Amino acid sequence: MKKYKIGMFGGKFMPFHKGHYYCLETASKECDKVYLILFYGGLQESRVRQKDDYLKVEERINHLKNITNMFDNVELALIDVSNLIKEDGTEDWDAETPLVRKVVGNKLDAVYSSEIGYDPYFKRAYPEATHRIVDPNREKYPISGTKIRNMKNIKEREKWII
Repeated sequence: MKKYKIGMFGGKFMPFHKGHYYCLETASKECDKVYLILFYGGLQESRVRQKDDYLKVEERINHLKNITNMFDNVELALIDVSNLIKEDGTEDWDAETPLVRKVVGNKLDAVYSSEIGYDPYFKRAYPEATHRIVDPNREKYPISGTKIRNMKNIKEREKWII
């Protein structure tokens, strides 16, 4: 029996890498159903969008469709956040919350991430859900999207991307 009924794992996935896969796989094992949410159109995306084809929205959507097909209980959802940028240029996560609720409803049991720093937001946005922090020190997969985007060596980059 799974520990949680409904789980959610969201991100920009620029790109979707082995650490993301590990988090999604964990969520899939622990939840009856997992929503994998791609947030696209934000400030970070506009800054790096032209850099590499694999960062373009269409490529990420196709890639995530292939990833979700690997799991029987994972559903991909897309949320455009391009209109949710604050005046200071940061993204307004609180404005994203109602958009996420349209996807996951009000019976969310677990929210997955690898970031301890997301805890205050998740507690505020999804008080009914447990924040499942997977590999927060990145011991299993010592990588991040930022590190991958900054890699000059394509072969090095490709070894981390799923």
